[in-house]
Amino acid sequence: MNTDDTVRTFLDFYRERGHELITGSTLLPPPSDPVLFTTSGMHPLTPYLQGRPHPQGRRLVNLQRCLRTTDLDEVGDLTHLTVFEMLGSWSLGDYGHPQSLRWGYELLRDGFGIPREKLYVTVFGGDEQVGPDLESLDTWRELGLPVESTRDENWWSNGPVGPCGPDSEIFYWTGDGPPEGSPTTDSRWVEIWNHVHMRLERGEGGGLVPSRQVNVDTGMGLERLVSVLQGGRSVYETDLFEPWMRILPTLWVLGERDMRVVCDHLRSSMVVVGDGVRPSNTGRGYVLRRLIRRLLTSLWRDDPSRTLSDLPVELVEHTLDRFRQSLDTSTVRGVLLEEERRFSQLLVRGRRVLSRPEFRGVLSEEDFRYLHDTYGLPREWVAGLQE
Repeated sequence: MNTDDTVRTFLDFYRERGHELITGSTLLPPPSDPVLFTTSGMHPLTPYLQGRPHPQGRRLVNLQRCLRTTDLDEVGDLTHLTVFEMLGSWSLGDYGHPQSLRWGYELLRDGFGIPREKLYVTVFGGDEQVGPDLESLDTWRELGLPVESTRDENWWSNGPVGPCGPDSEIFYWTGDGPPEGSPTTDSRWVEIWNHVHMRLERGEGGGLVPSRQVNVDTGMGLERLVSVLQGGRSVYETDLFEPWMRILPTLWVLGERDMRVVCDHLRSSMVVVGDGVRPSNTGRGYVLRRLIRRLLTSLWRDDPSRTLSDLPVELVEHTLDRFRQSLDTSTVRGVLLEEERRFSQLLVRGRRVLSRPEFRGVLSEEDFRYLHDTYGLPREWVAGLQE
């Protein structure tokens, strides 16, 4: 099942069950939102999850592009990406959580053809304030799936205050042999879908009260799902990344992790530029600048002569088309090449700074902070010179 088939199967399944398709927005939240980028499918729906009537009704479904920097250091592994797409479904005070779980299993089993023995579920086991999620536990047992309760992992919140509640995380077995252990004991169980029961509100003092509107929010990373359905060892071994992993190794010889970092950060940078952001020293522009400079640090680690000017237009076109962006490819390439030029000049000055006696030998955390804050030198680049 290719990516387009996967998206179509998900959206059609929920539309057949009364969900209205809403348009996935850009990475940029509304001006009144203090968050730099949209981090999840539910983010643009926050006012409606808090009770405002949605113009398209109480059952919704969509595909939303997202950006997260909290997992930046994990990018380069098998599953984490900076920019990704999220499939989501919502009940805004309509059906209950057990219905969402039943539909979720039906879609995985019948829509995507995932066998039951490849799935495992975790649910909230309770804490000092909230009891165990017995409703979800009973539903999963009724459906015949293995399930375990956790104390800390299965609680979702939108921050220190606001909507929150227990969630059910669905895992897929990625090991070569028969499934072993559980998601808490074996890392080969990979989370693919999260169903959140938003039924509580946390106040300023930390107390919990029942929500005025009880919602269900589900979110599933498209790239991770596609890797499961296509049998890839990682998200990079799918049709989403086929041109990237076919072309990049012919341009630059890199280690596996560096190749993934360069691929992810380049692709993510193109999407951010496509949504109208330009490199700068603050806010969204700084996130973009950091992504470009991190990928250049990996690219130049073994060979400083490598350049983004070698990048074929095919990869830019593929990315803009995948994320439904209308910016022309020459503009995207121009932004990347200008930032490469600026970073190259910065590093020339940086080498002169690091040649000073006070920066010879092992650097302290204070040294790294000083070099970054004063001269703009990335820690990854400085540390690479020290190795």
